[in-house]
Amino acid sequence: MHIAVAGNIGAGKTTLTRLLAKHYNWEAHFEDVVENPYLDDFYNQMERWSFNLQIYFLNSRYRQILQIKESGKEIIQDRTIYEDAHIFAPNLHAMGLMTNRDFQNYTSLFDLMESLVDPPDLLIYLRSSIPNLVKQIHKRGREYENTISIDYLSRLNERYEAWIHGYNKGNLLIIDVDDLDFVDNPEDLGTILNKIDAQINGLF
Repeated sequence: MHIAVAGNIGAGKTTLTRLLAKHYNWEAHFEDVVENPYLDDFYNQMERWSFNLQIYFLNSRYRQILQIKESGKEIIQDRTIYEDAHIFAPNLHAMGLMTNRDFQNYTSLFDLMESLVDPPDLLIYLRSSIPNLVKQIHKRGREYENTISIDYLSRLNERYEAWIHGYNKGNLLIIDVDDLDFVDNPEDLGTILNKIDAQINGLF
């Protein structure tokens, strides 16, 4: 079984992935942030490094999905291959931070990869407002995220909502996280677990 957690920067994907992996005894696959050689450069000079960063993430996530399929285990994945292609890359292109040529090249490669992989059995989307995202980003204090603007987050949120509205690849669970503290409040985590249990039971 393959569960994936999607959501904007600061929505709580990694934290929830860890909590769910521990609760259900699933194997967790995380986004490659620490080892990513492009992130710092990208946030300092987006136009120069946008294509490199997106190709790195695409390669990393494609490898993840192949590993998930080969493992035969129950796995939860932090962020999906779809988010880069439907949200981050188009946003960079629309903002003039990725050239037409690079965007077409990227999209062509994604289309090929997507045709070769299966979607997750369940997609969990963490919906969040901009103020909540900003609060969470400041709280975790990653240095390379200090330059992220509210405008950039807002553009991403709009694209996330549009993507989720048209998502038809499989089971979808939307969780509004603004009023949930699933880290420090066991009841809030319990609410999420109940929703996931209902979805998982429906898969079999």
